Amino acid sequence: MIHPTAVIHPKAKLDSTVRVGPYAVIDESVEIGPGCTIGPHVYITGVTTIGARNDFHAGCVIGDAPQDLKYDGAPTRLRIGDQNVFREHFTAHRATRPDGETVIGSNNFLMQHTHVAHNCVLGNHVIMGGGALLAGHAVVQDRAFISGNCLVHQFTRVGTLAMMQGGSAISKDLPPFTVALHQNEICGLNVVGLRRAGFTSQERLELKAAYREMFRGGKNLRMGVAEAQSKYPGGPARALIEFIAAAKRGVCSDVGSGKIEAEEE
Repeated sequence: MIHPTAVIHPKAKLDSTVRVGPYAVIDESVEIGPGCTIGPHVYITGVTTIGARNDFHAGCVIGDAPQDLKYDGAPTRLRIGDQNVFREHFTAHRATRPDGETVIGSNNFLMQHTHVAHNCVLGNHVIMGGGALLAGHAVVQDRAFISGNCLVHQFTRVGTLAMMQGGSAISKDLPPFTVALHQNEICGLNVVGLRRAGFTSQERLELKAAYREMFRGGKNLRMGVAEAQSKYPGGPARALIEFIAAAKRGVCSDVGSGKIEAEEE
């Protein structure tokens, strides 16, 4: 299961079921779980722990040094969960300091030439389209969809089930369940994503009402959040409100044109 041209450090820990393609390089402090496939010319380095059934396509670079001028060469960490697909030339960098780590969860689909920088945290079931880039310390919550050639600034958060349209860029937090376009703008809720995720009609209606309260009610956002907090004690609407209330970099603003897509009866 290991191609004769692959170079694997004798102290690397690979499960007996791991397949390693031609010219792959795996360094000393790497651990790879069962059922993983390491494609040709893949380079895995750093203190990198990889779970089960991950698929690395040609040319991936996993766990290389962070692109941070403060990095001093310390042995830092990258942790990857299970059943992820990393397409051609995907790159993920390890953390900048030994007391931190870069984390990629499970069941993510990360397309060609995407990049996850140092100290990023990805949840589960995240999709990143080709050429999408995450800068350092970004957080992407579960089931987010980041389309092709999107840019996420360092320390920025992308909420669960949020969607970024192709070529968009954010340097402010993108709230859960919303759709980003252009630069730091949102245009309503990810209605299709909510339906596919099994959100009930009542949950979707509450989300719409909370969204209007905060973004289209003609109030200052802080005032809108305060009023919404008293109206929605739980459920997805509450998660949306709490995400916005916790933002430290500011929140993407509504474009203010049109209206949220109407739900089917």
